[in-house]
Amino acid sequence: GALEDSEGDKMADCVFCKIVQGAIPCATIYEDKDALAIMDAFPVTRGQGLVLSKQHASYAFDLEDKTYTSLLLLAKKIAKALDKTLHPLRTCLVIEGFDVDHVHIKLYPSYTPGLRLYPPLEPRPSVEELTQQAAQITKNMS
Repeated sequence: GALEDSEGDKMADCVFCKIVQGAIPCATIYEDKDALAIMDAFPVTRGQGLVLSKQHASYAFDLEDKTYTSLLLLAKKIAKALDKTLHPLRTCLVIEGFDVDHVHIKLYPSYTPGLRLYPPLEPRPSVEELTQQAAQITKNMS
């Protein structure tokens, strides 16, 4: 159907699918049947790693719980190895998926206190605004 063709096109154009298939070279940290951990070719910090789902999926929160938790547990294992190898103050984890529309976890070793990946929102929201958002979010958790 049209959806399958559309998804197939996305996968054909997906740089992470190409890496998983071996069509694009990478520096592999770890690989199993479901995931691939590699060094990020476009790091913003020394030793930045990526944990990729081998299955093409667009949004981490749409993954099955088993897949989601296995990726997070692998990210923890890789982060601990980054810590042991590179001795950052800590390693930060981000799942966003804007640069490449394929589920991936970014691991950022941080060597200076106060690393900010994104600038804070200005002006800061009021307590009232935050309380209202929290209530709306809580309501939508069911």
